[in-house]
Amino acid sequence: MGVTVEVHRVYRYPFEQVVASYLRKYPSPMEKHVTAVETVEEKTDLSTGIVYRRRIATCQNVIPEILRKVTTFRKIYVLKVPDIYLEEESWLNVQKRNMAMKTHCLTWTQYASLSEESVFKESLENPNWTDFTQKGRISVTGAGLLNCVLEAFAQSFLKQGVKKGIKIMETLLQEQCG
Repeated sequence: MGVTVEVHRVYRYPFEQVVASYLRKYPSPMEKHVTAVETVEEKTDLSTGIVYRRRIATCQNVIPEILRKVTTFRKIYVLKVPDIYLEEESWLNVQKRNMAMKTHCLTWTQYASLSEESVFKESLENPNWTDFTQKGRISVTGAGLLNCVLEAFAQSFLKQGVKKGIKIMETLLQEQCG
């Protein structure tokens, strides 16, 4: 089954400033659940100029305690971990003024999948604006009868997270650009 959340946003700021704000977005006092982001790989393709980055984000486990007590057939508390790890890969093409990103969850991969694809690109409407599109999907498969409950929680959390992420970006852009 699974749940999907999609968003489209136009930031009225130039591409370079939006990307710079995104790359310094977390960790931040504005989002207490993301506790660390570490760049584990960064390289530039000399022929294309595309900058590839792979980052790992550490996030607090936000699943309510009552749902963390779910056991599998092996009697393992799979959801009772303090942190969740996400891997983000990005490809920044400065010449074409776009950055594509793919994110997936490294935690609980045998029980659930979380994936997200995002793109920042120069707006066709105004070259000093930046279009942002994002599509995220969560599917829970290993929690038995609670799959639907966990997916409903995930959908609500994703929607709130998207709103909060956009608010943080707008705050950072206002601070940076005035």
